[in-house]
Amino acid sequence: MSQHRSRIDIQGMSCANCSQTIADTVESLDGVSDASINFATDEGTVEYDPETVSLARVFEAIEDAGYTPVSESVTVAVTDMSCANCSEAVAEALEATPGVLGAEVNYATDEAQVTYNPAETDLADLYDAVERAGYSPVREDSEEDGGDARETARQEEVTRQLRLTLFGAALSAPLLVFMADHLFGLGLVGDELFGLPPGWVAFALATPVQAVLGRPFYRNSYQALVNNRRANMDVLIALGSTTAYVYSVAVLLELIAGGLYFDTAALILVFITLGNYLEARSKGQAGEALRTLLEMEADTATLVEDGTEREVPIEEIAVGDRMKVRPGEQIPTDGVVVDGQSAVDESMVTGESVPVEKSAGDEVVGSTINENGVLVVEATKVGKDTALQQIVQTVKKAQSRQPDIQNVADRISAYFVPAVIVNALAWGVVWFLFPEVLAGVVDALPLWGLVAGGPVAAGGVSVFEFAVIVFASAVLIACPCALGLATPAATMVGTTIGAQNGVLFKGGDVLERAKDVDTVVFDKTGTLTEGEMELTDVVVVGEPVADGGEPAADGGQLTPQESLGEDELLRLAASAERGSEHPLARAIVQGAQERGLDVSESEAFENVPGQGVRATVGDSEVLVGNRTLLRENGVDPSPAAETMERLESEGTTAMLVARDGALVGVVADADTVKPSAREAVSQLRARGVDVMMITGDNERTARAVAEQVGIDPGNVRAEVLPEDKSDAVEAIQSEGRKAMMVGDGVNDAPALAVAYVGTAIGSGTDVAIEAADVTLMRDDPLDVVKAIRISEATLAKIKQNLVWALGYNTAMIPLASLGLLQPVLAAGAMAFSSVSVLSNSLLFRRYTPDHDYELLGRLR
Repeated sequence: MSQHRSRIDIQGMSCANCSQTIADTVESLDGVSDASINFATDEGTVEYDPETVSLARVFEAIEDAGYTPVSESVTVAVTDMSCANCSEAVAEALEATPGVLGAEVNYATDEAQVTYNPAETDLADLYDAVERAGYSPVREDSEEDGGDARETARQEEVTRQLRLTLFGAALSAPLLVFMADHLFGLGLVGDELFGLPPGWVAFALATPVQAVLGRPFYRNSYQALVNNRRANMDVLIALGSTTAYVYSVAVLLELIAGGLYFDTAALILVFITLGNYLEARSKGQAGEALRTLLEMEADTATLVEDGTEREVPIEEIAVGDRMKVRPGEQIPTDGVVVDGQSAVDESMVTGESVPVEKSAGDEVVGSTINENGVLVVEATKVGKDTALQQIVQTVKKAQSRQPDIQNVADRISAYFVPAVIVNALAWGVVWFLFPEVLAGVVDALPLWGLVAGGPVAAGGVSVFEFAVIVFASAVLIACPCALGLATPAATMVGTTIGAQNGVLFKGGDVLERAKDVDTVVFDKTGTLTEGEMELTDVVVVGEPVADGGEPAADGGQLTPQESLGEDELLRLAASAERGSEHPLARAIVQGAQERGLDVSESEAFENVPGQGVRATVGDSEVLVGNRTLLRENGVDPSPAAETMERLESEGTTAMLVARDGALVGVVADADTVKPSAREAVSQLRARGVDVMMITGDNERTARAVAEQVGIDPGNVRAEVLPEDKSDAVEAIQSEGRKAMMVGDGVNDAPALAVAYVGTAIGSGTDVAIEAADVTLMRDDPLDVVKAIRISEATLAKIKQNLVWALGYNTAMIPLASLGLLQPVLAAGAMAFSSVSVLSNSLLFRRYTPDHDYELLGRLR
């Protein structure tokens, strides 16, 4: 059993017991022989068998214990990959590197997303691993110039492929005359050219093409077969072109009898290289939207210091600096407006074309455009922490996490090349052994004639020569790269479309799952409603008495002599709620202040989750909350039953107020339903998606809001405590549903995490956004529909690509095996298949999620 020792930095330990807890947890894993955790240095050393347990599993165990092992993620650009098998080889090499927790390699973007333990490995080790696999990493001096380095490498690759194509085309052009003469017997080539036999002229033209254009394929084939022990597309190309070239050399040297195929050998490489050039260009176009987004970042900012202004590079801006932004200028970084008023165009981040009014206290996003007023903005996030940079990083990570459907393509690709070679050899041998039988069978088919007239038995070339043609064609026609591109190319475009429309998917797997959602569960406050509560009602309630002091028979209101006034009731409630940050509490305090009431500080403040607050105001104990709070404190809420029912049926959130054990009144807040909420619910229901609502509010208020937005009252889960929301979502999913939970608050985070797809409204808290699978940058429920549309559209595009890639191979490999396809045509078709898959994905960039993808219905 080979043991490996890893050093891990750990955050969150507060005492020696913490270190012991981590050690016990890690040592409980199978394969871990020792775990030594040092609280004083915040690090640990773990000895384990990597064949039994992975380092990633060790990190998960530390996280499960409640602590944070330090890890880093980095994007490494990789050149020279030619198919999905190449990306698998790179991923395996990276994951075999000590300290690497996981690696996702995307052939469509030519990038690897690597998570690693910085205490054990570094970027140089990752570069070395890529090189050991036989590929070229783009070495970057710093994270800041990484994008430029990757773009430079991409442009260099495009230029290199173009130069190779032009070189090969220049030498191969004369060979087209040889091919036309060979195929059609035109008599264009005589017995001599330039004093040499035509065969030697063809040899002289084809050999440099074979050496220069073929060199990358030979090198990559060697790396694939010898170092990585897997066959890739380069192996097929090298086999096909070399077969034609070596056979022709043998004929030229009169070692065997037959025709010359130097033209075929050279044109195979030219067509494949041309395909690589077009593919490299297409890959660049697919990622152009994200690069354009990054290029929109401001370069400079007008820094305001001590009453003076000066222009500085954006890199010099720090959190807390104040910047002046004039009309038409970009807001340099994320920040908050401290002075001025203007409209800001945030379309580049949210996809919303209508400018948003901003004034003092409002948050602004870096790189958005200030429309018409002068703003002074205080920087709150700079550099990699800005919203724009976070969007780009989220999209890149999403592109590296492929949908599950990619696993199907990967499994096929893993066995595809060996199967193609075996198939080609088998058919070559069968044609050599049974030429007459096969020629008769193929001639009986309602298809065109055999290549080169078929074997000699059918009146054509020699049997061996025909077998070589079949082998070369059957090898060249197969294209695993089309399969490898089908999913990542569409995923790359789909996630970018989402980002352009304010919908961020955390991974291609999330992008795939969203389309399967059959139930959307909305949190009420801040999601379907604005989340900005306003005080609407103050009602004095108590034990009814008559004017003479006896209980009134009609249950009338208290007389002025016995009851509190409305202002005193509101002052009591506001003073008790002053210590709370809950939106309902803030609305009560703000309402009291707007009436000019003196809201005093309370003592012994206690927040009772899901019920309300308890506090001492003056000499009195005051309760403000729901019925449960009052009952558990010995106060009967029934005298306010009629008032509560009336207010709740109007859609307000009504709260009981008690003083010194006696009910004294009711205060009510109301939240405005978002304008697009009803339309969002309507569109979801029209798609056959069941819509539900979950809230901590009471049943009547919840049903009133549900009625306003069009949700079936039977689909309302009311009076759900914050800690019970995740249980409620799990209960919904236990019915066999695939639920999307949509929320915006800290208390929504657990529910977002357990949902089939968790979706956070972008205006919500960082905790909610972190726990979610999808983030909606705009505060608009309609974007939930957009997210589902983008998911369905992307999966439809992936299926189109896979149908094309698999259909192409399914149709063309049999034709080549039956001797019906010229090798040079097979090479051209191979190159075209990859380009066609990329082109199909690029066409997807035109899609806007304001409507369903029009081809969706055909591919379900």
